[in-house]
Formats: sequence, structure tokens, C-alpha cells
Amino acid sequence: MAFIQIIEYQTSRLEEVEALGRKFREESAEATGAAKPLRGTVTADQDRTGYYLSIVEFESAEAAMEASNRPATQAFFGQLAALMDGPPKFYNLGVVDTWEMS
Repeated sequence: MAFIQIIEYQTSRLEEVEALGRKFREESAEATGAAKPLRGTVTADQDRTGYYLSIVEFESAEAAMEASNRPATQAFFGQLAALMDGPPKFYNLGVVDTWEMS
């Protein structure tokens, strides 16, 4: 089953967060045999200035856990947490259905 993780966070340092994310993705793309996300989307909350949600899609919950447990991911998240204005909130979601309008 597909799996989505949503990370909700507040930051006043979005440019630094984005630069760190780009660097992590570039380094992760070079890692062979490692579990990786299928895609990610960063969104800005239109009702709360400074709040963001990162939506990260994986093939499965197992792939997400494997990716989360990588030392590179742990190091990245430690650096990311230092740029947040408070603790993040995580949502771990098993995908039940997906659809697209044609």
C-alpha cells in the first residue's frame, strides 16, 4: 500500500529550509540501493503565515521507515529541526484511494 507522510512545521527561515532540502535531495539521489520517496511537495498554509506542510510519498510504510532510519536522513532532520520555530507534527498515512479528474 502506498504511504504518505505529512510534516507540519513553522519557520521564519524558509529559504534556508528550501536550500537544505535541495542539498539533501541531491545527495540522496546519488545513494544507490537506499529507499527514497517517490515525490515530495512543500506547501504554505494560506491561513497561517510561517506554517508549512511537506507532503512526502513513498511506495509503502516499510520504504518510509527504511528511508527515515538512514543516518543521512537523521542528520538532515537534525539540521532541519534547527531551522524550525517549534517542534514539527507528523502525520503518517496509508493511502486508501487516489483519483484524478480528467
